[in-house]
Amino acid sequence: MKVPSPGESITEVEIASWLVADGDYVEKDQAIAEVDSDKATLELPAEASGIITLKAEEGDLVAVGDVVCLIDTDAERPGGSDKSSEKDDKADQKDKKVEKEEDSAKKAPAKTQTPSKPTTPDQAQDNKTYATGSASPAAKKILDEKSIPAKDVKGSGRDGRITKEDAVAATPSMGAPGTGNRGSERSRLSMLRRKVAERLVAAKNETAMLTTFNEVDMSAIFDLRNQYKEQFKEKHGVGLGFMSFFTRAVVRALELYPDVNSMIDGDHMITYDFKDISIAVSGPKGLMVPVIRNAENLSFRGIEDEVKRLALRARDGKITVDEMTGGTFTISNGGVFGSMLSTPIINPPQSAILGMHNIVDRAVVRDGGILVAPVMFLALSYDHRIIDGRESVGFLVAIKEALEKPVELLMDNDVRKALEL
Repeated sequence: MKVPSPGESITEVEIASWLVADGDYVEKDQAIAEVDSDKATLELPAEASGIITLKAEEGDLVAVGDVVCLIDTDAERPGGSDKSSEKDDKADQKDKKVEKEEDSAKKAPAKTQTPSKPTTPDQAQDNKTYATGSASPAAKKILDEKSIPAKDVKGSGRDGRITKEDAVAATPSMGAPGTGNRGSERSRLSMLRRKVAERLVAAKNETAMLTTFNEVDMSAIFDLRNQYKEQFKEKHGVGLGFMSFFTRAVVRALELYPDVNSMIDGDHMITYDFKDISIAVSGPKGLMVPVIRNAENLSFRGIEDEVKRLALRARDGKITVDEMTGGTFTISNGGVFGSMLSTPIINPPQSAILGMHNIVDRAVVRDGGILVAPVMFLALSYDHRIIDGRESVGFLVAIKEALEKPVELLMDNDVRKALEL
């Protein structure tokens, strides 16, 4: 089997992990390995059934088209399932027998040696207070105060008794390591994670990134969702979430401020007349950013369908490189993890990213009075080389207006038609 091309411009991949062992019998289309490219993690399916021989190690970089394993298609499928089952049954019976013996041993009373009766009261007191390896009363008090187990302290007194001096010496000084676990583990970053790191550092170093903030009263969207979410889900089979409102608000703002939908290419600025919105989602291999194509042509239902489809593919590790490239603007929702405020990093080569955050009941002033309303902080990070302050602030205000007046600005004053109810 040769490494297939995961996507355009990708010339090599890294063997992230083998899902089978050398010499295993594999079925056709069975996932045998996970491979990392600089854009995604993909599963490698077996091209035929047979005995597999691995030709690459985990962590190896292999070029597209290189042979990574051999499959002997003439090999017979392993048989003897009945014998295997019989063997497993015997093994289970043996395990149960061992467990039974261990339980019996635990339940059996431990044999103790009866101490010899002391001949004098002094000897009795010595035996009571100064048993081998025990702590004196003063030492025990010090150890208890410092939460140091007596078994971790070596006694210097008679018969290994722990003295007060031993307890004081065992007390850790300021800055000294404690007695807890201080282990560490070193693991190699995946190719995808290394590429993400490179892109994020490049975005910080190569762009004039600036962030502007605003807040939005989510009351109107809460009211719409409470009133129509059940009807919406019953008819369309998908929930009416916040992402469709934000995507529609972003599309409207990009139409008002097209410079935000632009990118720098050398000495030129490329402005797009379509809106491909990247949605940052958390997947099993880390952050992934699938793209909703031509979001300007999608209804609330279309956006929710696409968000659900892409999120499921990312979660199941089935997202493709093509589904994660080519976006013109990114939305990142840190609020699902409880983030109150952040400065999101631009997803290059894009020029701006919108950061959503958690929704918290806050005191707001409305019509001269103070009331409690669900409020979300918004953050827009942008490349100041092509987006000026007027465009960035105006863009974020346009999003705020659309979210606070969704019926008028996002639904053309017809909620049922907009939601296709």
